[in-house]
Amino acid sequence: MHQMAQSSVFLSGMGGLGVEIAKNIVLAGVKAVTLHDTKQCETWDLGSNFFIRKEDVVSQRRRVEAVSPRVAELNPYVHVDTCSSALDDNTDLSFLRKYQCVILTEARLSLQKRVNEFCHSQQPPIRFIGCDAYGICVRVFCDFGGEFEVSDPTGEEPKEIFIQSITQDSPGVVTCMDNQPHGLQTGQSVVFREVNGMMELNSTARQVSVLSPHSFAIGDTSQLQPYAHGGFFVLVKTPKTYKFETMEQQLCDPQVLTPDFSKPEAPLQIHAAMFALDTFQEQHSRLPNIGCLQDAEALLKLTEEVNATLKSKTPVNTELVRCLSRTARGTLPPLAAAVGGVASQEVLKAITGKFAPLQQWLYLDAIEVVRPLQSLSAEDFFPRGDRYDGLRACVGESMCLELHKLRVFMVGCGAIGCEMLKNFALLGVGLTKSSGEVCITDPDLIEKSNLNRQFLFRPHHIQKPKSTTAAEATHDINPDLQVDAHLNKVCPATENIYSDSFFTSLNLVVTALDNVEARRYVDSRCVSNQRPLLDSGTMGTKGHTEIIVPNLTESYNSHRDPPEEEIPFCTLKSFPSVIEHTIQWARDKFENAFVHKPSMYSSFWQTHSSAEVVLQRMQAGESLEGSFQVIKLLSRRPSQWEQCVTIARLKFEKYFKRKALQLLHSFPLDTRLKDGSLFWQSPKRPPAPIDFDLNDSLHFTFIVSTARLFAGIYNIPYSETDLSEEAVTRILSDVKIPEYKPSEKCIETDETAKKPDQMKMPVSSEEEREAIIQLEQAIATDRVTPEGLQMTPLQFEKDDDSNGHLDFVTSASSLRARMYSIEPADRLKTKRIAGKIIPAIATATAAVAGLVALELIKVVGGYGFESFKNCFFNLAIPVVVLTEPAPVKQTLIRNNIYFSIWDCWTIFGHEDFTLSDFMNAVREKYGIEPTMVVHGVKMLYVPVMPGHSKRLKLTMQKLIKPSVDRRYVDLTVSFAPEADGDEDLPGPPVRYYFSPDGETP
Repeated sequence: MHQMAQSSVFLSGMGGLGVEIAKNIVLAGVKAVTLHDTKQCETWDLGSNFFIRKEDVVSQRRRVEAVSPRVAELNPYVHVDTCSSALDDNTDLSFLRKYQCVILTEARLSLQKRVNEFCHSQQPPIRFIGCDAYGICVRVFCDFGGEFEVSDPTGEEPKEIFIQSITQDSPGVVTCMDNQPHGLQTGQSVVFREVNGMMELNSTARQVSVLSPHSFAIGDTSQLQPYAHGGFFVLVKTPKTYKFETMEQQLCDPQVLTPDFSKPEAPLQIHAAMFALDTFQEQHSRLPNIGCLQDAEALLKLTEEVNATLKSKTPVNTELVRCLSRTARGTLPPLAAAVGGVASQEVLKAITGKFAPLQQWLYLDAIEVVRPLQSLSAEDFFPRGDRYDGLRACVGESMCLELHKLRVFMVGCGAIGCEMLKNFALLGVGLTKSSGEVCITDPDLIEKSNLNRQFLFRPHHIQKPKSTTAAEATHDINPDLQVDAHLNKVCPATENIYSDSFFTSLNLVVTALDNVEARRYVDSRCVSNQRPLLDSGTMGTKGHTEIIVPNLTESYNSHRDPPEEEIPFCTLKSFPSVIEHTIQWARDKFENAFVHKPSMYSSFWQTHSSAEVVLQRMQAGESLEGSFQVIKLLSRRPSQWEQCVTIARLKFEKYFKRKALQLLHSFPLDTRLKDGSLFWQSPKRPPAPIDFDLNDSLHFTFIVSTARLFAGIYNIPYSETDLSEEAVTRILSDVKIPEYKPSEKCIETDETAKKPDQMKMPVSSEEEREAIIQLEQAIATDRVTPEGLQMTPLQFEKDDDSNGHLDFVTSASSLRARMYSIEPADRLKTKRIAGKIIPAIATATAAVAGLVALELIKVVGGYGFESFKNCFFNLAIPVVVLTEPAPVKQTLIRNNIYFSIWDCWTIFGHEDFTLSDFMNAVREKYGIEPTMVVHGVKMLYVPVMPGHSKRLKLTMQKLIKPSVDRRYVDLTVSFAPEADGDEDLPGPPVRYYFSPDGETP
């Protein structure tokens, strides 16, 4: 960030690709950007440049003048300049010396080569990026100078890995604890910490030689002390130098990235075709005409000539060349977004030296989008003088009309959602005049931290709903769009809003959110309603897209992500070893004290409205769930701010002093295990008790934030003065700390043990008696008021710095880390881990949304399975991998009867239709005997259950008891196995309609 804030960038070309790059690098936060362009706004631009408006075209403004204030508005910290003087073969290039990076779009190859030579020859070199988009083909070229040093090639966070053993040998061999993979490569270096015995290794870096996934050699350790126990190592990030050639040197022997291994020859084929297109422009001073066969043949001949000059020979792809010729004048906005995202990340690499740069060419094509359209007449692609002419040149008028009619539902309006809406606006998805619609929903409000990547939002939108704000901003880009914005969280509770009939009215669904459970739910609704789903996600520089098409592909739920590694309960409670453990512990303390207990307390008193009745029932020996915990909370309930401060001080004593004293009492430092090894050895760290010191700012922050949270749940007012050091010191001077007495209770050390459920733990008769006495006292002292029976649960809110939530988690985590000699985390890292923030950057979200929108065109066109592409990329490395989606699996029931996740069998009934009629109808229609029928969790018919055979005569209406407006239910049906004694066979859901025509009975 520091390096970006010192860098100036020159960006030429304000078409769709140039403005995409401008948006991303300004959001990222460079010091200054000069936007260069010489053209005027045309109607055509409205379909590719999301910052040009109709009035700019009418008033014939220069593109750069129209775009620059809107780009500048994205980030007030970036200085945005404009330049509209000619940049050509005669321009004196010395003005470029003040920039650290130069990007050319919409520039002839001869100019790119000239500017690149100039940049390469400077000392230090100016980083150069050439970027082009012609119809279905795009390219990025990078030259960062003869030698370019990268401080961090991968950007991955180095892990602390604990050590099992180190041999005293030449070479010494390090083995990882619990066979944990180290993920190292030979030649890398690691630094050692907290090693016992072989102390000389601590704080030293050693080069590794990998022996196995769990062990590596580190050179001669034979002269060191013998290894005793403990310690961990961390990878040392070592800078790497990359060498670049100029564009002129690279043209005949290009170094290319291969994104699609199903067509490994494609990058060189596109290289030859685009190189030939540059020659065509030099010869004809224009691009090939749309649908002109003569131009296509001329381009093909030039491509063959170029191909002959390349060192690596691949056959010319005639289909690709003809498609490029036909579409070169056009633009595919999603393809520009995808390549613009990649190119922007390269700009950031160029000026920061972080992440591995692209070496040196990236080529992408969208031939799968246009291949099925080649039989259409040339007229279908001709311009009509509107904003969609650039798109029409690529996909034709018929496809444009289909896009206009589209009815789309998008869940989530965050970073990816904003980028998707931009693509919808440029593609003309869901136009009012065509009865199309884009329905969006997001329950969130805009936070300040959203502004650096959710590009439709501005500072004056903070605390406004994301969905309605995004809808207005999308309308600005394309006023013809019909956008319906909702504030709903999509989950089972919204099934009455987003009913099956709503889903069946849609053409497709898009998920643009990071909640896995919500994505799984949306996927299940799409499968049951046979609707395509476009899913995507990013994490930092990584991104993925998944295309789900009915009856062609697997669904999102067909595969499961590996489960998140859970931190063992005993580790969190007593034996943390890394900062993530202490942050999670603090987060759990917040949830338990300020969310779970207040919720339980309030719901108990809603169920049991009178304390006197509760007392009578307990005196009668009745066990009421949660009563013990609730009465304890009632009896200790504070009523003043001073009491909240006192509770906070006692919590400090309990968490950071007594916990340590108790652990060291139960397990003294010299405790040994049965095998003779020390109990306190890595990864177990012995705690050191912390004495309270009000002069320590961390101690003070913990007391104040904890007291504020207790005041919050108990609805106790406090003033700004109450938070002052003077006021808190005065209260604390009167707090009596009880003398510590060690307990003999057992401390859990089993890593497989789960956290016990406090609500379900048995209560002793002594505890019951104590609870009754406490409740009697509360009633006698008039503490049982309506206010006294209420508590307000909090919701952890990471983005509000004034609420004390993050103060509590950061101070509690840091104090616990101090107690266990763990390196603490700063507030930002704590916020990221505690708030489960998935890092997002504009470059990756732009790329992912562009790739998804390309697939949207294929879905609308009803293309075949072979046309679709899923993608995974990591822009840091950089790697882009395009693959076919997983084909749908067919499951054999028996006798050549198959089904897939997309199948749903249907039976139409009537008012008197019995369960027996239903079984017969399934047998007759689908040729297989049903044996068991289940509705949700209710078993309608299971032959072995007593009395179920009598149900066969009952009507389906009586068994299911549908609501008045219910048209059908989905039933789970099992089928008879081929041989007796085998298990029943699964089948697809059977949708039972209550009336013959499927209408409401």
